[in-house]
Amino acid sequence: MKVLIIGAAGQLGYDLSRTFASGHQILGADIAGSGAEREVDITELNNVVELAVDYQPDVVINAAAFTNVDGCQTNRQDCWEVNATGAGNVARACGICGGASLIHISTDYVFDGSGNEPYSEHNPAAPLGEYGRSKFAGEEEVRKELPGKHLIVRTAWLFGSHGNNFVKTMLKLGRERAELSVVDDQTGSPTFAGHLAMALRALAENRLEDPGVYHMTGSGHCTWYEFAAEIFRLTDIKVILKKTTSEEFKAPAPRPAYSVLANTRAPEIKMPSWQEGLIECLKELGELSK
Repeated sequence: MKVLIIGAAGQLGYDLSRTFASGHQILGADIAGSGAEREVDITELNNVVELAVDYQPDVVINAAAFTNVDGCQTNRQDCWEVNATGAGNVARACGICGGASLIHISTDYVFDGSGNEPYSEHNPAAPLGEYGRSKFAGEEEVRKELPGKHLIVRTAWLFGSHGNNFVKTMLKLGRERAELSVVDDQTGSPTFAGHLAMALRALAENRLEDPGVYHMTGSGHCTWYEFAAEIFRLTDIKVILKKTTSEEFKAPAPRPAYSVLANTRAPEIKMPSWQEGLIECLKELGELSK
């Protein structure tokens, strides 16, 4: 299978490239200066079409996104160009290049978090901020441009050994400061990029004929405070960790209070727990012995 990975230099793209390299032919593409094998700007339709027509992939995985949640709130134009327009361009390019299937990565932030039970793939979206709104608009573009040949995979709280994420931030701050405050009123499912990449490979190999929305996250759930506490426990970093609220933290963008996702459409693909993912990530970072 020929697989085109867009966003290959990013956090998830790095693990996708490693995971698909065995047994499949892959091409990684990302923005100029990223170090990816090919350059692509998904906000420019002709640029994406040229790449897709040249490579003729069987499957395109779109892992490119504007993921800075607060940055999306303050830089709406770039956020929407990448997350909404860009997603539509990739989907359209799949159709133009000969009918490649598309796996498009989305987010738990398409939900408002007002519930207290895991959201299934069938729950209606109700995003709170610009990031969630733009990502849901991207989903709609994919559905419109490539009906019947797409998988929209929502994930959550992504972390890995490559790129910037909550785990790396906590490790850095925990060594720089004597005391940290972390919000304890947002609940979700941290997801290790390496485990998500394996789930996406399983979907690509087994579910392309069953289009629609899928939920793939680390199993279990926690708050950001509980996530941080586990990071420090495993690494034995001594820091005073205090609980705070979203209101006290005053982030520019609103976040869902509860965004745990239920995988009801592909239960045979069982994601490891977020704790297992954290251990794997810390090992890759050299924070734990192998």
